[in-house]
Amino acid sequence: MVEFLNLLLQHTITMMAIVDPLGVSAIMLSLLPQNTTKEAIDKIAFKATMTIIVAFFVVLATGNFLLNLFGIEIDSLKVMGGIVLLLTAIKMVQGSMESKNQTEEEREEAIKNDEFSVIPLGIPITFGPGIFATIIILRGQSMDATSLFALVLAYLIVALCVYLSFKNSIYIRKYLGITGQKIVSRLMGLIVGAIAVQFVVGGITTLVHHYM
Repeated sequence: MVEFLNLLLQHTITMMAIVDPLGVSAIMLSLLPQNTTKEAIDKIAFKATMTIIVAFFVVLATGNFLLNLFGIEIDSLKVMGGIVLLLTAIKMVQGSMESKNQTEEEREEAIKNDEFSVIPLGIPITFGPGIFATIIILRGQSMDATSLFALVLAYLIVALCVYLSFKNSIYIRKYLGITGQKIVSRLMGLIVGAIAVQFVVGGITTLVHHYM
């Protein structure tokens, strides 16, 4: 039980830092038209959260298959995934996690057609290449049902935090302010960077021992 809780906590912190719910909620508000209603934000929050949950289970189910299909070792993915995470962390620290520019009319049309909840908010802003690589790496390290359940539960906790952050983004911005959200996002960037370095170093060390 203690081992399960430790694993759950570790996975939750890792994925929470990478997804950065407060940071992406700030990005969401910056992309929405100023006249977006609370009801529309609630709807967007729900659909975006469902999008990242579906994406998680798709990656979880196909991750090992893709690795075996292309003959990729998990440690090789750890190195590449670590590099992707490091680039993501640099963007978070620099405050450059932005999406493509859209006109006000394009934003309103995307919201009406429910496109915004899936793309770009769900994928790739919230569920980007960093969390994609991390899920495959953590899935490869989950050797039994208990560790796999810890991974699934940890992600669902992260998804719940994303939903609450999106749903209450207006209030979060009111109390934290844009500056406060940016500070949190930069701090998360430092954590993501540290996780990335661990992935790279761990992957390279194992590969060197394997091939030398």
